Amino acid sequence: MAVERRTTADPPSHQGCAITSVRLRLPAQRGELRDRHEDGHHLHHLLWRLGPGVRVCSSAVLGGGIGLRAWILNARVPGGYPRLDPDRHLAEIAAAEGLTGPGAGLMTAADVAAYTTGHDSGVTATVTAGLGVRGWAAAPDTTTRDPHRAERADVPASPFRPGTVNIVVTLPVALSDAALVNAVATATEAKVQALLDAGLDCSGTPTDAVCVAAPEPGPDGGDPFAGPRSPWGARIARAVHTAVLAGARPAP
Repeated sequence: MAVERRTTADPPSHQGCAITSVRLRLPAQRGELRDRHEDGHHLHHLLWRLGPGVRVCSSAVLGGGIGLRAWILNARVPGGYPRLDPDRHLAEIAAAEGLTGPGAGLMTAADVAAYTTGHDSGVTATVTAGLGVRGWAAAPDTTTRDPHRAERADVPASPFRPGTVNIVVTLPVALSDAALVNAVATATEAKVQALLDAGLDCSGTPTDAVCVAAPEPGPDGGDPFAGPRSPWGARIARAVHTAVLAGARPAP
């Protein structure tokens, strides 16, 4: 098991590590650290250039669900993010990078340049962790609803709050649809375990997101299992746990 912590003092890596195989094209294992300027802010984002033949299962605000994706983007935005169209904003960043085809986009207010990674037997987990607003998933309902106020489904109740713990997992084997969904669940379980191991009294933040990238399956349909006791699920869990734990603990 290996862990890597990046900080703003480290020189950014601009080379994705694209791994190829005779039978399958594997997703980029390492994201490229890129920077941009928006409205007077100097911001970073991580970019995975996946290429053709890679499926992603994610809860991303842009390109969520299960499907072929050519890239993944994890972009930092300033605190108090004012826009109500995060999907369009991410598409604009992707266009500025010259990205084409369908992709998945995540947002965070955390320092993307301080990402952490965990590696386990071909699986890589990359995490950006900002835990300023955290809590438990099952919390009491403290909302009140005005019965005289008309509710419209097409109007957001509040501005978008960018996720603060974003997890991107890449693995070298194809997974079935069910296994991809299970991989997201396994990554989430490992995240919570790492937060508890870091001494934090929480299960995450209100808007965490996960992306799992794997080669498109062939006629065999892909590996059917990705739970924490399956071979590949166990590797996902260990890699995510390592990366989240490193991100949740203060830097030495």
